[in-house]
Amino acid sequence: MEPLLKKYNVTHHVSTAYHPQTNGQAEVSNREVKSILEKTVNPSRKDWSSRLDDALWAYQIAYKTPIGMSLFRLFFGKPCHLPVELEHRAFCVVKQCNFNVVEAGRHRKLQLQELEELRNDSYENSKIYKERTKLFHYKSITHKNFEPGRRVLLYHSRLKLFPGKLRSRWIGPFVVLKVFEHGVVEIQSEETGKIFKVNGHRLKPFYEGFNANVQDVIQLEAPVY
Repeated sequence: MEPLLKKYNVTHHVSTAYHPQTNGQAEVSNREVKSILEKTVNPSRKDWSSRLDDALWAYQIAYKTPIGMSLFRLFFGKPCHLPVELEHRAFCVVKQCNFNVVEAGRHRKLQLQELEELRNDSYENSKIYKERTKLFHYKSITHKNFEPGRRVLLYHSRLKLFPGKLRSRWIGPFVVLKVFEHGVVEIQSEETGKIFKVNGHRLKPFYEGFNANVQDVIQLEAPVY
């Protein structure tokens, strides 16, 4: 593992992401490379390091919907053409397959001049794609409004690391002290009195239920003759 990290100049740090949803673009890229490796490695899955270069090359020349082109074209300004070897007995036919070097040079210079415009187009396509994805994501979100003094429950994010049978995913209740912009809420624990800030999507209202007198319930449920 260490030689592979040195080869690609990767510094390995072990950490736990608090909010991994904000790192969506990197997660999507890693998931696509992982999917390519799953289809190419041996059943023992020990040769993944030797297949990594081919997997990255396949990922870079593939068409990306958000930017409307491949990463290879975004960097070099032209689509990727894989080398092809042609073999023919007649020399005149092979001669026709050769490209005109002067004309190819002019075309390449024109592509380099259009590279900045190409990158601007990819930026606009990516921006439009993100706006559409954002609108689609917001349609499925239920907006929560919290007020100071209200009791709420907090989602137990560490339950996946330390699972337990029949254990509730919500802990609390907590008291809302202050609501900030962009969904940040400051809460206080009723047991320990600890004050901390959390993301609003990890909270839900705490309903104490209907507190009725036991004698009133017995009188209501008693049959009338």
